Amino acid sequence: MSNYRILLQYEGTKYQGWQKQTSSDNTIQGKLEAILTKLEGEEVSVNGSGRTDSGVHAYGQVASFHLNTVISPQELLEYINRYLPEDIGVISCVTAAERFHARLNAVSKIYCYRIFQSQLPHVFERRYVGEYLEPLKLDRMEKAAEFLIGTHDYQAFTSAKKGKKSTVRTIHSIRFEAVGEEIRIWFKGDGFLYHMVRIITGTLLEIGSGQKEVESMKEILDSKNRQNAGFLVSAKGLALMEVSYDS
Repeated sequence: MSNYRILLQYEGTKYQGWQKQTSSDNTIQGKLEAILTKLEGEEVSVNGSGRTDSGVHAYGQVASFHLNTVISPQELLEYINRYLPEDIGVISCVTAAERFHARLNAVSKIYCYRIFQSQLPHVFERRYVGEYLEPLKLDRMEKAAEFLIGTHDYQAFTSAKKGKKSTVRTIHSIRFEAVGEEIRIWFKGDGFLYHMVRIITGTLLEIGSGQKEVESMKEILDSKNRQNAGFLVSAKGLALMEVSYDS
């Protein structure tokens, strides 16, 4: 049995996220597993580095799976791409160490949220950017973001119900980039909670537009209360850009 590691990209617009669901086969994981199960002749489980939400895109998602079928990485790449829809594509495939696991071995992830600030239609990028028309002060957003850097309990920034799973994560950096009428916010961390990047982005937008004070970010973080944080921005502006591993 061989363990394979693939790097894939997808436009998440019409999919119900990464994770396979019993009620729908319209997920990225579901599409991959259906193709690989047909090749293998028995059920194949695909492990993704993370569960991107419905509508979220990926430029650098990583997944791993085991196969008994004897097939080279190049042949496997070509086989998968032959049956995938055009909005999902595997861009590399290699054999991995027997114990490699795309999610469990990931050490950091980079997400980018794109915000378009114009009254004019953004025809060719409309599926990949969120819109926010209020004037923004990036210096306020940058100062507020500093409160989130480091290892904290981010309970206030997740839509998941409180349970036994830890809501402690580490954010290594939050970086802002202005590109014409577009603002891009880059998040790097060891992992992110359900809706975490989108809620943090909504909170930063409210601070940048003056609806919240800069210092309120620390108060929100300390409160561990979702109700105190900002709004949930649309999924279409978010993309998983890169996943890093020790080796």
